[in-house]
Amino acid sequence: MGRRQTDSELGRCALLALLVLGATSCCVVYTLLSAGLRPAPTSSVLDSIESGDVLGREEAQCCRGIEHLELWGDAVKWGADFKVNSSEECCRACKAMCSGVDGPCLCDSWVFCGNREACGAKFGECWLKKQKDSFYPDRRDSGEHVMWTSGLIFGKGEGIVGLQTEYGVLHIELFPDCAPHSVAYILELLRLRHCVGCQLYRAESRGTSWDSQGNHIKSAAFGPPFALIQGTLAAHGTMFKEIPTEECPQIRRGSVAWVGSGPEFFISLANHNEWSQTYTVFGSLLPEDLEIAEKIAQLPTKLEVWSNIDVSVLDEPIRLRFIRVPFPYKQNTESS
Repeated sequence: MGRRQTDSELGRCALLALLVLGATSCCVVYTLLSAGLRPAPTSSVLDSIESGDVLGREEAQCCRGIEHLELWGDAVKWGADFKVNSSEECCRACKAMCSGVDGPCLCDSWVFCGNREACGAKFGECWLKKQKDSFYPDRRDSGEHVMWTSGLIFGKGEGIVGLQTEYGVLHIELFPDCAPHSVAYILELLRLRHCVGCQLYRAESRGTSWDSQGNHIKSAAFGPPFALIQGTLAAHGTMFKEIPTEECPQIRRGSVAWVGSGPEFFISLANHNEWSQTYTVFGSLLPEDLEIAEKIAQLPTKLEVWSNIDVSVLDEPIRLRFIRVPFPYKQNTESS
Protein backbone atom coordinates (compact mmCIF):
# COMPACT_ATOMS: atom_id res chain seq x y z
CA MET A 1 0.00 0.00 0.00
CA GLY A 2 2.36 2.71 -1.02
CA ARG A 3 1.66 6.22 -1.99
CA ARG A 4 0.12 7.30 -5.27
CA GLN A 5 3.04 8.57 -7.26
CA THR A 6 3.76 11.51 -9.50
CA ASP A 7 5.05 11.05 -13.04
CA SER A 8 8.65 11.61 -11.97
CA GLU A 9 8.25 9.09 -9.18
CA LEU A 10 6.81 6.59 -11.62
CA GLY A 11 9.88 7.06 -13.82
CA ARG A 12 12.16 6.30 -10.91
CA CYS A 13 10.09 3.26 -9.99
CA ALA A 14 10.27 1.99 -13.55
CA LEU A 15 14.08 2.21 -13.43
CA LEU A 16 14.08 0.41 -10.11
CA ALA A 17 11.86 -2.30 -11.55
CA LEU A 18 14.38 -2.89 -14.34
CA LEU A 19 17.16 -3.25 -11.80
CA VAL A 20 15.10 -5.64 -9.76
CA LEU A 21 14.36 -7.72 -12.84
CA GLY A 22 18.08 -8.18 -13.15
CA ALA A 23 18.15 -9.65 -9.67
CA THR A 24 16.29 -12.72 -8.51
CA SER A 25 12.80 -13.79 -9.53
CA CYS A 26 11.72 -13.63 -5.88
CA CYS A 27 12.48 -9.93 -5.79
CA VAL A 28 10.42 -9.45 -8.94
CA VAL A 29 7.41 -11.16 -7.40
CA TYR A 30 7.67 -9.07 -4.26
CA THR A 31 7.93 -5.84 -6.25
CA LEU A 32 4.83 -6.60 -8.29
CA LEU A 33 2.83 -7.45 -5.20
CA SER A 34 3.79 -4.32 -3.36
CA ALA A 35 2.99 -2.16 -6.35
CA GLY A 36 -0.58 -3.33 -6.16
CA LEU A 37 -0.90 -1.98 -2.67
CA ARG A 38 0.35 1.58 -3.01
CA PRO A 39 -1.78 4.50 -1.76
CA ALA A 40 -3.41 7.50 -3.25
CA PRO A 41 -1.74 10.81 -4.04
CA THR A 42 0.42 11.96 -1.16
CA SER A 43 -0.02 8.57 0.48
CA SER A 44 1.46 5.12 0.42
CA VAL A 45 -1.43 2.87 -0.42
CA LEU A 46 -0.13 0.15 -2.71
CA ASP A 47 2.64 -1.24 -0.57
CA SER A 48 0.64 -1.91 2.53
CA ILE A 49 -2.06 -3.93 0.94
CA GLU A 50 0.22 -6.82 0.40
CA SER A 51 0.67 -7.63 3.98
CA GLY A 52 -2.32 -9.50 5.07
CA ASP A 53 -4.98 -9.81 7.60
CA VAL A 54 -4.85 -9.23 11.27
CA LEU A 55 -4.62 -11.96 13.84
CA GLY A 56 -7.55 -12.32 16.16
CA ARG A 57 -6.97 -11.65 19.86
CA GLU A 58 -6.90 -15.39 20.56
CA GLU A 59 -4.04 -15.81 18.10
CA ALA A 60 -1.95 -12.84 19.13
CA GLN A 61 0.87 -13.94 21.39
CA CYS A 62 2.84 -10.69 21.30
CA CYS A 63 3.52 -8.52 24.32
CA ARG A 64 5.04 -5.19 23.33
CA GLY A 65 5.36 -1.80 24.95
CA ILE A 66 6.68 1.69 24.20
CA GLU A 67 10.18 2.53 25.34
CA HIS A 68 10.91 5.84 27.08
CA LEU A 69 7.34 6.13 28.33
CA GLU A 70 6.15 6.09 31.93
CA LEU A 71 2.47 5.53 32.57
CA TRP A 72 1.01 6.56 35.91
CA GLY A 73 -2.08 5.03 37.53
CA ASP A 74 -3.08 3.07 40.62
CA ALA A 75 -0.64 0.24 41.37
CA VAL A 76 -2.14 -3.24 41.74
CA LYS A 77 1.33 -4.76 42.16
CA TRP A 78 4.28 -2.71 43.35
CA GLY A 79 7.44 -2.90 41.28
CA ALA A 80 9.65 -2.48 44.33
CA ASP A 81 8.45 -5.95 45.38
CA PHE A 82 8.08 -7.47 41.92
CA LYS A 83 11.07 -7.75 39.59
CA VAL A 84 11.22 -9.63 36.28
CA ASN A 85 13.77 -10.16 33.52
CA SER A 86 12.14 -8.41 30.56
CA SER A 87 9.41 -6.04 29.45
CA GLU A 88 7.64 -9.00 27.81
CA GLU A 89 7.58 -10.86 31.13
CA CYS A 90 6.14 -7.78 32.82
CA CYS A 91 3.50 -7.47 30.09
CA ARG A 92 2.51 -11.11 30.50
CA ALA A 93 2.16 -10.68 34.25
CA CYS A 94 -0.38 -7.93 33.56
CA LYS A 95 -2.14 -10.10 30.97
CA ALA A 96 -2.46 -12.86 33.57
CA MET A 97 -4.64 -10.49 35.57
CA CYS A 98 -6.77 -9.79 32.52
CA SER A 99 -7.88 -13.26 31.48
CA GLY A 100 -11.54 -13.12 32.49
CA VAL A 101 -14.22 -13.83 29.92
CA ASP A 102 -15.96 -10.55 30.65
CA GLY A 103 -15.56 -7.33 32.57
CA PRO A 104 -12.65 -4.92 32.77
CA CYS A 105 -9.13 -6.11 33.55
CA LEU A 106 -7.69 -6.01 37.06
CA CYS A 107 -4.47 -4.83 35.38
CA ASP A 108 -4.65 -2.78 32.18
CA SER A 109 -1.19 -1.19 32.08
CA TRP A 110 2.35 -2.07 33.02
CA VAL A 111 5.64 -0.22 33.53
CA PHE A 112 9.07 -1.88 33.40
CA CYS A 113 12.60 -0.62 34.06
CA GLY A 114 14.99 -2.54 31.79
CA ASN A 115 18.04 -0.30 31.38
CA ARG A 116 20.49 -1.56 34.00
CA GLU A 117 22.66 1.56 33.93
CA ALA A 118 19.81 4.09 34.00
CA CYS A 119 17.57 2.15 36.38
CA GLY A 120 20.18 1.33 38.99
CA ALA A 121 18.43 -0.23 41.99
CA LYS A 122 15.13 -0.09 40.12
CA PHE A 123 16.40 -2.40 37.37
CA GLY A 124 13.85 -5.15 36.71
CA GLU A 125 11.00 -3.44 38.53
CA CYS A 126 7.60 -4.32 37.03
CA TRP A 127 4.72 -2.12 38.10
CA LEU A 128 1.26 -3.43 37.29
CA LYS A 129 -1.35 -0.69 37.21
CA LYS A 130 -5.00 0.11 36.70
CA GLN A 131 -5.99 3.20 34.71
CA LYS A 132 -9.09 5.23 35.45
CA ASP A 133 -9.69 5.08 31.69
CA SER A 134 -7.48 2.84 29.56
CA PHE A 135 -8.45 4.83 26.44
CA TYR A 136 -6.95 7.91 28.10
CA PRO A 137 -3.99 6.48 30.04
CA ASP A 138 -2.26 8.72 32.57
CA ARG A 139 1.11 9.56 31.00
CA ARG A 140 3.57 10.81 33.60
CA ASP A 141 6.53 11.39 31.29
CA SER A 142 8.02 10.47 27.93
CA GLY A 143 11.20 11.13 25.95
CA GLU A 144 14.73 9.82 25.70
CA HIS A 145 15.46 10.75 29.33
CA VAL A 146 12.75 8.35 30.58
CA MET A 147 14.13 4.95 31.63
CA TRP A 148 10.78 3.15 31.71
CA THR A 149 8.94 1.04 29.12
CA SER A 150 5.14 0.96 29.34
CA GLY A 151 2.24 -0.80 27.68
CA LEU A 152 -1.54 -1.19 27.68
CA ILE A 153 -3.69 -4.30 27.90
CA PHE A 154 -7.32 -4.48 26.80
CA GLY A 155 -9.61 -7.20 28.11
CA LYS A 156 -12.28 -9.06 26.20
CA GLY A 157 -14.81 -6.60 24.83
CA GLU A 158 -12.56 -3.64 25.61
CA GLY A 159 -10.37 -1.77 23.14
CA ILE A 160 -13.03 -1.46 20.45
CA VAL A 161 -13.32 1.84 18.59
CA GLY A 162 -15.74 2.93 15.90
CA LEU A 163 -14.65 4.30 12.53
CA GLN A 164 -17.67 6.29 11.47
CA THR A 165 -18.63 6.49 7.79
CA GLU A 166 -21.79 7.60 5.99
CA TYR A 167 -22.49 3.92 5.32
CA GLY A 168 -22.28 2.79 8.94
CA VAL A 169 -19.78 2.41 11.77
CA LEU A 170 -16.84 0.06 11.28
CA HIS A 171 -16.01 -1.38 14.71
CA ILE A 172 -12.33 -2.18 15.09
CA GLU A 173 -10.71 -4.18 17.88
CA LEU A 174 -7.32 -2.63 18.65
CA PHE A 175 -4.17 -4.63 19.49
CA PRO A 176 -2.10 -2.55 21.96
CA ASP A 177 -0.01 -5.57 22.96
CA CYS A 178 1.07 -6.15 19.34
CA ALA A 179 1.15 -2.62 17.95
CA PRO A 180 1.48 -0.18 20.90
CA HIS A 181 2.75 2.79 18.84
CA SER A 182 -0.06 2.36 16.33
CA VAL A 183 -2.74 2.11 19.00
CA ALA A 184 -1.34 5.16 20.80
CA TYR A 185 -1.87 7.15 17.58
CA ILE A 186 -5.44 5.86 17.14
CA LEU A 187 -6.26 6.83 20.73
CA GLU A 188 -4.81 10.27 19.99
CA LEU A 189 -7.21 10.62 17.06
CA LEU A 190 -10.06 9.46 19.31
CA ARG A 191 -9.26 12.24 21.79
CA LEU A 192 -9.41 14.86 19.01
CA ARG A 193 -13.12 14.16 18.46
CA HIS A 194 -12.56 14.94 14.79
CA CYS A 195 -10.46 13.51 12.01
CA VAL A 196 -10.57 16.17 9.31
CA GLY A 197 -8.62 14.82 6.35
CA CYS A 198 -9.16 11.18 7.30
CA GLN A 199 -10.85 9.36 4.45
CA LEU A 200 -11.23 6.24 2.36
CA TYR A 201 -10.23 6.79 -1.27
CA ARG A 202 -9.71 3.31 -2.73
CA ALA A 203 -12.22 0.47 -2.90
CA GLU A 204 -11.78 -2.94 -4.52
CA SER A 205 -14.12 -5.90 -4.13
CA ARG A 206 -13.24 -9.58 -3.88
CA GLY A 207 -14.24 -9.96 -7.52
CA THR A 208 -14.04 -13.56 -8.72
CA SER A 209 -10.74 -14.26 -6.94
CA TRP A 210 -11.92 -14.77 -3.34
CA ASP A 211 -15.04 -16.43 -1.93
CA SER A 212 -17.40 -14.91 0.65
CA GLN A 213 -15.18 -16.18 3.48
CA GLY A 214 -12.14 -14.46 2.00
CA ASN A 215 -10.49 -17.65 0.76
CA HIS A 216 -8.69 -17.53 -2.56
CA ILE A 217 -10.38 -19.45 -5.36
CA LYS A 218 -8.07 -21.99 -6.92
CA SER A 219 -6.57 -20.93 -10.26
CA ALA A 220 -8.02 -17.40 -9.97
CA ALA A 221 -5.83 -14.34 -10.28
CA PHE A 222 -4.68 -12.46 -7.17
CA GLY A 223 -6.11 -9.21 -8.51
CA PRO A 224 -7.06 -6.72 -9.60
CA PRO A 225 -9.40 -6.18 -7.88
CA PHE A 226 -7.37 -6.70 -4.69
CA ALA A 227 -10.15 -7.15 -2.11
CA LEU A 228 -9.57 -4.16 0.17
CA ILE A 229 -10.61 -0.67 1.08
CA GLN A 230 -7.88 1.88 1.66
CA GLY A 231 -7.49 5.38 2.97
CA THR A 232 -5.53 7.77 5.16
CA LEU A 233 -5.64 8.64 8.86
CA ALA A 234 -3.69 11.88 8.51
CA ALA A 235 -5.78 14.39 10.44
CA HIS A 236 -5.42 18.07 9.61
CA GLY A 237 -3.92 20.09 12.43
CA THR A 238 -1.98 17.17 13.91
CA MET A 239 1.67 16.27 13.45
CA PHE A 240 1.96 12.71 12.18
CA LYS A 241 5.07 10.80 13.22
CA GLU A 242 5.94 7.72 11.19
CA ILE A 243 4.87 4.52 12.93
CA PRO A 244 7.74 2.06 13.51
CA THR A 245 7.30 -1.47 12.20
CA GLU A 246 5.47 -3.53 14.81
CA GLU A 247 3.79 -6.96 14.63
CA CYS A 248 3.41 -8.10 10.99
CA PRO A 249 1.25 -11.26 10.88
CA GLN A 250 -0.30 -12.75 7.76
CA ILE A 251 -3.11 -10.58 6.41
CA ARG A 252 -6.56 -12.04 6.99
CA ARG A 253 -10.08 -10.97 6.11
CA GLY A 254 -10.80 -8.04 8.43
CA SER A 255 -7.18 -7.11 9.14
CA VAL A 256 -6.56 -3.40 9.64
CA ALA A 257 -2.97 -2.45 8.81
CA TRP A 258 -0.71 0.42 7.84
CA VAL A 259 0.64 1.00 4.38
CA GLY A 260 4.33 1.33 5.15
CA SER A 261 4.74 3.56 8.21
CA GLY A 262 1.32 5.20 7.81
CA PRO A 263 -0.77 7.28 7.86
CA GLU A 264 -2.21 5.35 4.87
CA PHE A 265 -4.00 2.21 5.98
CA PHE A 266 -6.21 -0.53 4.59
CA ILE A 267 -8.85 -3.03 5.65
CA SER A 268 -8.52 -6.39 3.96
CA LEU A 269 -11.59 -8.18 2.59
CA ALA A 270 -9.73 -11.43 1.93
CA ASN A 271 -7.08 -13.76 3.30
CA HIS A 272 -3.98 -12.61 1.46
CA ASN A 273 -1.57 -15.49 1.95
CA GLU A 274 0.21 -14.35 -1.20
CA TRP A 275 1.34 -11.14 0.50
CA SER A 276 4.55 -10.89 2.48
CA GLN A 277 4.37 -10.36 6.24
CA THR A 278 5.74 -6.81 6.22
CA TYR A 279 2.72 -4.72 7.26
CA THR A 280 1.96 -3.66 10.81
CA VAL A 281 -1.50 -4.93 11.77
CA PHE A 282 -2.94 -2.81 14.57
CA GLY A 283 -6.52 -4.05 14.68
CA SER A 284 -9.24 -6.23 13.25
CA LEU A 285 -12.65 -5.31 11.88
CA LEU A 286 -15.39 -7.09 13.81
CA PRO A 287 -17.03 -9.81 11.66
CA GLU A 288 -20.50 -8.25 11.82
CA ASP A 289 -19.18 -5.09 10.12
CA LEU A 290 -17.57 -6.79 7.14
CA GLU A 291 -20.87 -6.28 5.32
CA ILE A 292 -20.37 -2.50 5.56
CA ALA A 293 -16.83 -2.79 4.21
CA GLU A 294 -18.08 -4.99 1.37
CA LYS A 295 -20.74 -2.38 0.53
CA ILE A 296 -18.08 0.33 0.33
CA ALA A 297 -16.02 -1.89 -1.97
CA GLN A 298 -18.94 -1.92 -4.43
CA LEU A 299 -19.24 1.87 -4.72
CA PRO A 300 -18.53 3.65 -8.05
CA THR A 301 -14.84 4.00 -8.82
CA LYS A 302 -12.54 5.21 -11.55
CA LEU A 303 -9.45 3.43 -12.83
CA GLU A 304 -6.00 4.74 -11.99
CA VAL A 305 -2.58 3.22 -12.58
CA TRP A 306 -0.10 3.18 -9.71
CA SER A 307 3.33 1.72 -10.45
CA ASN A 308 1.92 -0.08 -13.50
CA ILE A 309 -0.88 -1.64 -11.43
CA ASP A 310 -4.56 -0.95 -12.12
CA VAL A 311 -6.33 0.30 -8.99
CA SER A 312 -9.90 1.43 -8.31
CA VAL A 313 -10.22 4.88 -6.75
CA LEU A 314 -13.56 6.01 -5.32
CA ASP A 315 -15.42 8.65 -7.33
CA GLU A 316 -16.27 10.28 -4.00
CA PRO A 317 -13.87 9.78 -1.04
CA ILE A 318 -15.56 8.77 2.22
CA ARG A 319 -14.91 10.89 5.29
CA LEU A 320 -13.91 9.12 8.48
CA ARG A 321 -14.09 9.88 12.19
CA PHE A 322 -13.18 7.79 15.22
CA ILE A 323 -15.82 7.47 17.91
CA ARG A 324 -15.82 5.84 21.30
CA VAL A 325 -17.81 2.64 21.73
CA PRO A 326 -19.53 2.00 25.09
CA PHE A 327 -18.21 -0.91 27.16
CA PRO A 328 -19.25 -3.66 27.03
CA TYR A 329 -19.65 -3.47 23.26
CA LYS A 330 -22.98 -4.72 21.97
CA GLN A 331 -23.58 -5.54 18.33
CA ASN A 332 -25.36 -2.77 16.40
CA THR A 333 -24.59 -0.26 19.17
CA GLU A 334 -23.19 3.01 17.85
CA SER A 335 -21.71 5.98 19.62
CA SER A 336 -21.33 9.50 18.37
